[in-house]
Amino acid sequence: MELNVEKGIALEAWLTRIQTEYSQATGDLTDLLREIAAIGKIIGQAVNQAGITGILGEEGRTNVHGESVQKLDEFANQAFLSRLSNTGHIAAIASEEMEHIYPIPNPNLRGKYVLAIDPLDGSSNIDVNISIGSIFSIHRKISPGNAVSESDFMQPGRDQVAAGYILYGTSTMLVYTAGFGTHGFTLDPDLGAFFLSHESIHTPNKGAYYSINEGNSRGWEDGTRCYVEALKAAGRSARYVGSLVSDFHRNLLKGGIFLYPADRKNKQGKLRLLYEAAPLAFIVEQAGGLASSGMTAIADIKPTSLHERTPLLIGSVEDVRQAEEYNRKASMPDGAAP
Repeated sequence: MELNVEKGIALEAWLTRIQTEYSQATGDLTDLLREIAAIGKIIGQAVNQAGITGILGEEGRTNVHGESVQKLDEFANQAFLSRLSNTGHIAAIASEEMEHIYPIPNPNLRGKYVLAIDPLDGSSNIDVNISIGSIFSIHRKISPGNAVSESDFMQPGRDQVAAGYILYGTSTMLVYTAGFGTHGFTLDPDLGAFFLSHESIHTPNKGAYYSINEGNSRGWEDGTRCYVEALKAAGRSARYVGSLVSDFHRNLLKGGIFLYPADRKNKQGKLRLLYEAAPLAFIVEQAGGLASSGMTAIADIKPTSLHERTPLLIGSVEDVRQAEEYNRKASMPDGAAP
């Protein structure tokens, strides 16, 4: 679908304009995306003021994954829960920070969508002023009536209605897709509004960068090891922040590949399918890129559990296909590199 809009249009006006393109649209998704943008402003302000408001550092407990919960993790999670509980647009929230789903308490306010979130990806980096972000994924609820259950979240990424992330960096950006391209909006802090800054993002077919934690190299499987060695031999540059949203965003705009592969310690990978891999896969595919588990398209994987993990290779289409080829070749009996 071709969209003829001018750069600089406010997010609210953009969403209203898109809604008018669909006669069957009810406005629920439009309003939900507006609410998520508002939450991004709240979290962004908290991130910017974290050093002077006492919400840096750890909360003093661990989450369902055994990871230390940062104070900003809890703040961001609560921002989503409290802001969205009374909108009437969603039936339940699944969060990386919660063991179970959070059904909207009032059944009469349960809407047609379910929301999966990583409320603050890379939050441990805030102490050293590195960009972090929020990731979200929206599916239509499949349970009848006001009922909602974990099964509503067990849908493949291909069935997402919308997905996006909010990056808190030198500027606050909201990047999202609803299936008609990937678009970026930058927050004007003086006006308190997001404005279109990156219309119809198209990631380069091949990039100059690769992003991977080489500290894990001793545990890499042969496909990953051979692929990274080939990248180095070809003169590719390594760029790795350690904040998924930041690394993904750079490669989305500049081209390249981000890898968090399976290794001998994490046979199923480490990133979460629902909260991280699936929404970013939707975004990158709408921008002309690819996302893979190494052998399978991320968007085709049907989750079997709320906190399921997956390997992730994501970015420029030629780079991801080449990485997949190394994995396939390494899995063959001779184990030879391409």
